[in-house]
Amino acid sequence: MGEVRGKLLRFYERHRRLPSYSEFAKEISVRSKNAVLKWVGKLEEAGIVKQDRTGRLALGDIFMGVPLLGVIEAGFPTGAEEEALDTLTLDSYLIKNREATYVLTVKGDSMIDAGIHEGDLVIVERGVEAKSGDIVIAEVDGAFTMKYFRPKAGKLVLEAANKKYRPIVPREDLKIAAVVRAVIRKYG
Repeated sequence: MGEVRGKLLRFYERHRRLPSYSEFAKEISVRSKNAVLKWVGKLEEAGIVKQDRTGRLALGDIFMGVPLLGVIEAGFPTGAEEEALDTLTLDSYLIKNREATYVLTVKGDSMIDAGIHEGDLVIVERGVEAKSGDIVIAEVDGAFTMKYFRPKAGKLVLEAANKKYRPIVPREDLKIAAVVRAVIRKYG
């Protein structure tokens, strides 16, 4: 199993996707479709791969998981022990509904006081109802923006998280396209 998992990982690193079933057969040097299906079944049981809704191979939770080692104090320093508590995949932690989720790159500084900086990535989910206080992706009078959703006194209002920007009240139309679920920032 380890050798086949290694071949899948190398294929993924080269192509940034998992192989098709025929490519998988070549990678593991088998000719029979039945042999490929048996291997896929074993890999699915182990959580290494899964099939997406179209039947294509997709990464399983274990394949891309990283060890969850514990808790780190952000206040006063305390003794820490490194102990593998579990395996965590960022997809399973950050994404509830894969089909309704997409990622956007942030441009501008209007949400900086919410901890969202230019160049960050935001994970957003469409098709959910926005609640007051949610950070949303909204179409306002034909233009898109990311702001806090703050309905007030029967009016739909969008507010920045930066005092330099005034609240936005649509002149004609406001549509909520998605709700922000997570922010990703890469250091270094």
